[in-house]
Amino acid sequence: MNTQMADRVPVLIAGGSLVGLSASLFLGRLGVPHLLVERHAETSRHPRGRGNNLRTMELFRVAGVEEDVRAAASVLADNHGILQAETLSGGEQEWLFREIDPGGGLARFSPSGWCLCSQNDLEPVLLRHAAARGDLRFNTELVSFEQDADGVTALLRDRATGEERTVRADYLVAADGPRSPVRERLGIGQSGRGDLFHNVSVTFRAKRLAEVVGDRRFIACYLTDPAGAGALLPVDNHELWVFHLPWHPERGERVEDFTDTRCTAHIRAAAGVPDLDVEITGRAPWHAAERVADRYAAGRVLLCGDSAHEMPPTGAFGSNTGIQDAHNLAWKLAAVLDGWGGPRLLESYEAERRPVAVQTAARAAARSVEHQHPGFDAAPVGGPRTNVLAVALGYRYPEGALVGADATAGVVPERFAATGEVGTRAPHLWLRDRAGARISTLDLFEREPVLLAPAAGGARWAEAAREVSGLTGVPIRCLLVGEGGDLVPEPVPDLPAAGPRPAGPSGWPAVYGLREGGAALVRPDGFVGWRASSPVGDPVAALRVAVRGVAGR
Repeated sequence: MNTQMADRVPVLIAGGSLVGLSASLFLGRLGVPHLLVERHAETSRHPRGRGNNLRTMELFRVAGVEEDVRAAASVLADNHGILQAETLSGGEQEWLFREIDPGGGLARFSPSGWCLCSQNDLEPVLLRHAAARGDLRFNTELVSFEQDADGVTALLRDRATGEERTVRADYLVAADGPRSPVRERLGIGQSGRGDLFHNVSVTFRAKRLAEVVGDRRFIACYLTDPAGAGALLPVDNHELWVFHLPWHPERGERVEDFTDTRCTAHIRAAAGVPDLDVEITGRAPWHAAERVADRYAAGRVLLCGDSAHEMPPTGAFGSNTGIQDAHNLAWKLAAVLDGWGGPRLLESYEAERRPVAVQTAARAAARSVEHQHPGFDAAPVGGPRTNVLAVALGYRYPEGALVGADATAGVVPERFAATGEVGTRAPHLWLRDRAGARISTLDLFEREPVLLAPAAGGARWAEAAREVSGLTGVPIRCLLVGEGGDLVPEPVPDLPAAGPRPAGPSGWPAVYGLREGGAALVRPDGFVGWRASSPVGDPVAALRVAVRGVAGR
């Protein structure tokens, strides 16, 4: 066995599934050299993890991959809603919800839209774009690692050749799944209700099933007849399908018990067609759980995605939360490695993301109960149903790399409102640049903190940004919005608010909670890090405090 000398890299990513590939994509966009290792030889072949919510698609938009993702998802572009039925061909049927975005109202809040793209179609897109800016090694496993005050030393092994190499990294990002060896080695525990239910995901081919489904273009159909209970998911709406069969290991059932004969009979019962042609092409067990790591970091090792949290699939919150973890972490790693981020910046990763995971996992479990997900026998819960938009876009950071956030505010609100408050996602508005190009405010946020100020009275903020950037070494991009400024807003639609707007002019300043002479500092991840709703006496002093907080100084 040949062991090479140590190589150096700023960031090592363990795991090359959705979250690891997203972390690579985001780091590459920020110019951070990195190495990703994935023990499997290729991306996932199994169609799973298909729901990409508004926030995730916004991140993919800014990263330049949204169009390619939508192209990869085109076969399911017309599928919407969750159907519940006894069998596909008879019995009672009910749409748990019919449309993701009835009436197209979500366009008021986002330049992007929900996208149904299965993991086996999404991962190759992410891989192609990430590989253009990073070093990605599949069929390579992280054998072991040790860390000290200055970095992490990792032993990697090529699984095809057995060749080993040692890599020295400043930071290790663990995106190595729910059974994370990295988390286990660190001794980080987990909290939550644990395993909730189990399924075996069966891929199969059945050409005649499309005739039974007809024009019902659902995301998933929950079948309730005991002989065929489970969830049917279309892969191509034609002949390729996935069926989730309830699995009860607590009763002694083994994955091996799900033979082709058993699965075929189950699918035929679910369809209500005793002689349906069924060709089983694969099966994979999965576990729905509610767990969150007790810590997201230990020294220079940081957890991301399923290594940090598990949640039921209902609502597609798990993969989206993981991708958003990666985005939060990427800009902070880039800032620290570039020298303008302070030591507290990486500490804010856990402070911000762990509460979101705890609340989102609970919402995902509640939604599984609401939808009576096959295999989950929990009793119904009272109270309002989970508001998906509030979870997807409305989550907030009461503490972290922020100045002036409301520490008493809930992490996930009951309903979504775009308010521009500190700790919330910056509201989407359409703007025109000086060349006349139409852009979203969200397109402005990726590489450095951005100071937005109304053009009228904004000159003081532009000068303050230049001075504070020079004093602190933090890059600050100041943009004046309004007639005569850098950007001109289009008319603002009437957006609902969580509370009263500040007195003053309407339009974009009101959406961001600003009066004339105010300003908002938006972080590279598109979250408001600080806001001066009104003019301040000393813009340089106020902005300097804000920038130091956002940069973790």
